[in-house]
Amino acid sequence: MTPTVPDHVLRALGRTEGDADSLGLLVRDQDTRRLVLLRALLDAAAAAPAAVCPPPLLDRLHADWALLEAAERADRAATRTVLFHPLAGPWAQRLLAGLITPAAAPGPDLHADLAHFTALAAAAAVRAGVPFDLRLTPREGLVPLPTLGAVRAGPDPVRLVHRDDELTLTPRHGPPFTLRRQPDRTLDAADPRWLPVLTLRPVVPGAAPVALDDVDPYGIGAGDLSRYGLSGAARVDDHQRKEWAGSWAGVEPLLRIGGDHRVAEAAALLRCVVPLGHPAGAGPDGEGAAHCSGTRREAFGAVLSSKPATPAYFASTLVHELQHTKLAALATLVPLHREDAAPRHFAPWRPDPRPFDGLLQGAYSHLALADYWQRFALRAHRVTHRDLAWAEHARCREQVGAALPALAGSAALTPEGRTLVNEMISVYHRLDDNPPPSGHLARAQAYVSTAKVIWQQRNGSRRQ
Repeated sequence: MTPTVPDHVLRALGRTEGDADSLGLLVRDQDTRRLVLLRALLDAAAAAPAAVCPPPLLDRLHADWALLEAAERADRAATRTVLFHPLAGPWAQRLLAGLITPAAAPGPDLHADLAHFTALAAAAAVRAGVPFDLRLTPREGLVPLPTLGAVRAGPDPVRLVHRDDELTLTPRHGPPFTLRRQPDRTLDAADPRWLPVLTLRPVVPGAAPVALDDVDPYGIGAGDLSRYGLSGAARVDDHQRKEWAGSWAGVEPLLRIGGDHRVAEAAALLRCVVPLGHPAGAGPDGEGAAHCSGTRREAFGAVLSSKPATPAYFASTLVHELQHTKLAALATLVPLHREDAAPRHFAPWRPDPRPFDGLLQGAYSHLALADYWQRFALRAHRVTHRDLAWAEHARCREQVGAALPALAGSAALTPEGRTLVNEMISVYHRLDDNPPPSGHLARAQAYVSTAKVIWQQRNGSRRQ
């Protein structure tokens, strides 16, 4: 039976908003699905042929599960910080698919994914203060502890012993070293072999800190990113970490310019940022169109992004990407349409035809951006900032206006989808209360018209 989403939640989300209760509904549903997914992994491994999940790996998986249960009993919140880590989602989905529909000859990647369960359990146990003694095998030269960091290592397994808030790591080659658990449950060590996850301060006091996670080789792979036009995940050095942290420090007040709901959604939904490299042609500051960002449905709570050029673009990146997070979570909870997945629609922000769902996602996120940049423009004191914001607003608004007819005219919208789209239309028209300067509007209209002509030339007579 399809869950019921209250009408007021649909309307708030349709306005690209959402109060604590509405956002909490999405978060609780996604977290519940993660717990079910992890349990499904255990069951699928037990049911898999021995060639897919050899008995030693299955025994290890059961031991890992027991360690997770011990960590949960000791400190539920600390354990679930690890279990709900966004980058555990792609790994778990990939592993479940490999267990349910294995290849004729399962490869080492599947067995490595199975073994990663140990790292997940170890990280939860460290956070919860539960002792253990186990071994982990490196992948891509790293032994990861999700949400905490990773150890630089050779190809051989590393022994990890956790006792009394100390984690001692013993590589096969090289001296052992010890990490101490801090009051905030992070790990600290001066040894250069330890690569900690940078923790960005909470969006608002009382919210969870946000991880800048560049050390999880089991999360989102380069192949996954390239399919979506994104550059690969990037490791950041100390200087770049300071730049990320400095930019992050200015994000909250800039988000608040877009309304308190923009701060609320970031505080409720954002769990980690995955740094990406700048696309080809980008300058050292990631300026202009050379910036890239994205989300993945199975990595709820993660925003993937190259380093934005300014805090204002960092804030707008979060506004943009968290709309995708919200809408994907809502669509998982309740169907919004019954259109097929054929790519046939014109979307001014893409050169290729888009499926209906992609059109809905893009229009939704660009509507939020149009609203954000309009509010920014109305409050900006500097002429250059105001002009930039009006230009961004006008472009996004015209793009949404070009996409809305196909959405509103679809007979395949469910009642929930119809409510959502109707609210989007109301926000679109509300933007008319504060129109952009005529020059910005004319340039935006010309931009969208040109994009449509080029699209038609490339894609012929496909539906628009």
